[in-house]
Amino acid sequence: MRHLGLKARMAVVGSVLFAFYAVAAVVVMGVFGWPLWLVLLGSIGFVGVQYKLGKWMALRSVGAEELPEDRYSDIHRRVESLADDMGIEKPRLMIARMGVPNAFAIGRKGAGTVVVSEELLQRLEPDEVEGVLAHELAHIRNRDVVMMVLGQGVASIVAIVAQWAVLLSGDNDLADFFLAIVVGQITQMLVMLFVFAISRYREYVADSDAASEIGSGEPLATALEKISRGTERARESEVDAQVNALCIFGEERGLARLFATHPPVEKRIERLRR
Repeated sequence: MRHLGLKARMAVVGSVLFAFYAVAAVVVMGVFGWPLWLVLLGSIGFVGVQYKLGKWMALRSVGAEELPEDRYSDIHRRVESLADDMGIEKPRLMIARMGVPNAFAIGRKGAGTVVVSEELLQRLEPDEVEGVLAHELAHIRNRDVVMMVLGQGVASIVAIVAQWAVLLSGDNDLADFFLAIVVGQITQMLVMLFVFAISRYREYVADSDAASEIGSGEPLATALEKISRGTERARESEVDAQVNALCIFGEERGLARLFATHPPVEKRIERLRR
């Protein structure tokens, strides 16, 4: 079975997220008297709006523009070939000036978009660019962005419910207001720990898929090395921080690794060259 490890992890994390959501739904129905159908409809609407806004904001934050096919015909051909091999439609291709060599994918099968930075195209060799593109297409095929949005949606819903529970159970004074904010933030971070954990594993899966599609893990490994060095020289890039969860490279150190969306780049390179 394809990606059995990922499916097993998704089953565990999905069960945990569902448990959080179920508790939040029960609280909403009990406190506000909403029927179950209204809770479900509201949740779907909330996540749907979050998905649409997130996609728009990600493109806007980097100033992404269409990748001209006349100037980048080779990249368009490579992506079309990769997409055909992976059994998905060719995604929309865009380019942006991010200040760092990077790339990210948004959307789903049939409606995906891949954004590459000008810096990435300038610094990488053609086979390395192909490795990065294959990685991003793997994210689209595996519905990684959709799953990330669903996880973030559940975390947001649970946090909002926790905040209202604190407010309604208190005296509605200034102290309760600040307490509600703190409780909401802590609750959201707790839920997101599970989302980040599965996100890190999904990066390994996308790396593996990319290596399989292009026949070797070496081009992507060398690409990650160059991207890592380029990112080290541009730590102050605000654009990179805004879309970090979607980018091919993103790394935190120390305790912050618990909240990182990507595994350590050294481990990714080691696996690709194994």
